[in-house]
Amino acid sequence: MTVLPARREDVELHTADGLTLVGELALPAGREPVASLLTLHPLPTHGGYMDSHVYRKAAWRLPELADLAVLRFNTRGTSSPRGTSEGDFDGGDAERYDVAAALELAEFRELPRPWLVGWSFGTELVLKHGADPSIEGAILLSPPLHRATEADLDRWAQFGKPLVVLVPEHDDYLQPAEARERFARVPQAEVIGVDGAKHLWVGEPAVRRVLDEIVQHVLPGHDPLPTHHDGEVQHASDVAPVTTRG
Repeated sequence: MTVLPARREDVELHTADGLTLVGELALPAGREPVASLLTLHPLPTHGGYMDSHVYRKAAWRLPELADLAVLRFNTRGTSSPRGTSEGDFDGGDAERYDVAAALELAEFRELPRPWLVGWSFGTELVLKHGADPSIEGAILLSPPLHRATEADLDRWAQFGKPLVVLVPEHDDYLQPAEARERFARVPQAEVIGVDGAKHLWVGEPAVRRVLDEIVQHVLPGHDPLPTHHDGEVQHASDVAPVTTRG
């Protein structure tokens, strides 16, 4: 529950079909970000939301440790302590407008070098709706490949930008060997099997592996993330975001 320094703002995302989505943008304290993560959370009908633990810890750590901006938000119809996004869950179809709204906010805020990061259901949104010229690439955590089709994978192959796929050894839906077969139709996809991990990346070692992989791919050559921080820290209960619109 340790929170490292950052500029944290409550933000609103506005979709082309007229909805307001709630989220948070975390930026490095006292300096500009060098790259940006636009995160898409797991399945909201099974407990996924903007505070799903890997993304929460990314927002608490990576602005300070890697100079990254981290955008988290609730897709349509999803609730969290931040609030509830308007609209209703649509199984990944109307959520195309949510993905577009995140990209538009990144452009409006001039967030540098945006990468999409999807986890579980969020990977389906990346594959179906995320091949946008504005992004640097995408990182997928535990892709189930339930909703994403071969046509979606072929579109990513043609898109040509980096696609990093982290697959837990003990995933409930798609394990490394099958993932390598399914993603073989995307020549630029890098499938990384993670020994001992499960779909939900439970435990600090699993979270650290995910965050290290994200940083190493977004910022090649970056030092491994440190395990200690000597500066100011807060507890999660002490963090109070500032509300803005974007």
